[in-house]
Amino acid sequence: MSRHLIQCPRPYLFHGFRRVNAPRAFSQAPCFRQAGRNRDVTHDYEKRVAQLQAQKPLEECYPRLPSREEATVLDRKLDSAAHVQIVANELQNGETVTQHGSTTLTGRVKSVRTAGSKLVFVDIQCGDGSIQVVSQLGKLTDTTPSQFKNSTRTIRKGDWYSFSGWPHKTQRGEVSLLANQLPHLLSPSLHQIPDTLDDAETRARNRHVDMLANPSSVQPLLVRHHIVQALRDHLNKTQFVEVTTPLLTAGAGGAVARPFETEATELEGQKLNLRVAPELWLKRLIVGGMSRIYEIGPAFRNEGVDATHNPEFTICEFYEACATLNSLMTKTELLLREMKQRIDEARATDSSGPVSSGSPRLKDLPEVNLDLQSPFKRLEFLPTLESAMKTPLPNLSTPSAHENLLSLFTTKNLDLPSKPTLPRLLDALAAHYLEPLCVQPTFITHHPAALSPLSKHFRCPTTGQTLAARAELFIHGREFANMYEEENSPFAQRSKFLEQLRYRAVDGEGDGLKQVDESYLEALEWGMPPTGGWGCGVDRLVMLFSGRERMSEVLAFGSLRNVVGLGRTRR
Repeated sequence: MSRHLIQCPRPYLFHGFRRVNAPRAFSQAPCFRQAGRNRDVTHDYEKRVAQLQAQKPLEECYPRLPSREEATVLDRKLDSAAHVQIVANELQNGETVTQHGSTTLTGRVKSVRTAGSKLVFVDIQCGDGSIQVVSQLGKLTDTTPSQFKNSTRTIRKGDWYSFSGWPHKTQRGEVSLLANQLPHLLSPSLHQIPDTLDDAETRARNRHVDMLANPSSVQPLLVRHHIVQALRDHLNKTQFVEVTTPLLTAGAGGAVARPFETEATELEGQKLNLRVAPELWLKRLIVGGMSRIYEIGPAFRNEGVDATHNPEFTICEFYEACATLNSLMTKTELLLREMKQRIDEARATDSSGPVSSGSPRLKDLPEVNLDLQSPFKRLEFLPTLESAMKTPLPNLSTPSAHENLLSLFTTKNLDLPSKPTLPRLLDALAAHYLEPLCVQPTFITHHPAALSPLSKHFRCPTTGQTLAARAELFIHGREFANMYEEENSPFAQRSKFLEQLRYRAVDGEGDGLKQVDESYLEALEWGMPPTGGWGCGVDRLVMLFSGRERMSEVLAFGSLRNVVGLGRTRR
């Protein structure tokens, strides 16, 4: 993995959201007691604050919403953009519906268009869609021309307002809300939302501005919602139980990865690790009698940041008693199809109409070319590798296997991985020869035992090699899911843990696991049934279905570099 130093950000391409010293009225507030704030060289912020102060005290620009009794389901439907769209669509041009009472919509202003001194059109984004508001002086209750002018001069793109009025269709046939009162300011935007924001670094370090200027950047977050819901829906309906396991642990078992370390002051400074995977915790629950369990949550690996890796990521793992490798692969195929179906249904929603209940709309996503018909292609690791290299592999269980593989790299003129242990050499060969074969969804199966220290091993009757009952799902040359039949013998698992420690010592990654996890081995002594385990990186699934090439694009606040950058004081 590539490792890069965190770079200082380049200057902003625009200055519209740089802060300045607070106006006098707010200068004593705790949140403004900061030194060294940059001045806004365009003075837009200062002009905007002065404009608001000319209308009312700044405190009044951020009112509380009026309290009211809990709204009924009917009330909530009436006060929605979807309701206005449905009612107004049935009207003739120029008609208005007033007999059902006033509708109040709350949203962010997308645009303001003035048509003379007595007519203004405002587009707002509500929670369930966008709608046009027509504000016409003659239709407003108890409003003078001066009040109308002051109100329309203040409103601008980015502000939050509430609007009251009736469903209406304009003479041109535009579905609208015809205002019957002046708009009510709820929260002004003190900076101009840029018309364009293209610089990747500026976008990543100011995600909220990126989302306002580039609404398409929100789409991967909506795709994530659908992916997670598809996972939960499938597992819940097949009698799996969602659980939560610790993030902090005294050890970092469950995956070969460098952990993050911290200390617990309440435990006399004991060293702790952020988990690299929930695996060993979940298998303890299987031992305890829970036969179908899953967890969706964060994991942490103190490694590189690149297009498909981030030190903090989201993982989904499930474990099922008495599941076999074939059943895990079949379930994976079904899961992928259900995800694709859910994404397609969300994309198919009419973008001009209301959003279906509980289903965020997806739009402007590229088509995902996936052949998800069962069964997915399956490639056995060793036979496929030998065929691609046109060279037989040595017996990987012999003491000379490592030396023989090094010679093979020399013969094939392949670059050696750093710290070339036997697992790293095999992994490099797979990356070079096997992964490019996996464009459409493909399982690579039956890995060499050295690559899978926590899985069941068996001897291949044809080659005599010791293999793992394991499969990985690859799409477009990238790994998306990993599954295997779990090792449930405490005796065999102890031997595999010791081998794992030897490799970690050579890799220089042994700090997080300096000794065998005796507590996990003790748990196995109580009897774990034959179990199938499955894990996937949720972020990569979001990349796949949103058509994004970099993981930072599907994380709410970008990669670790961006998150660290957000915490730095700018001068």
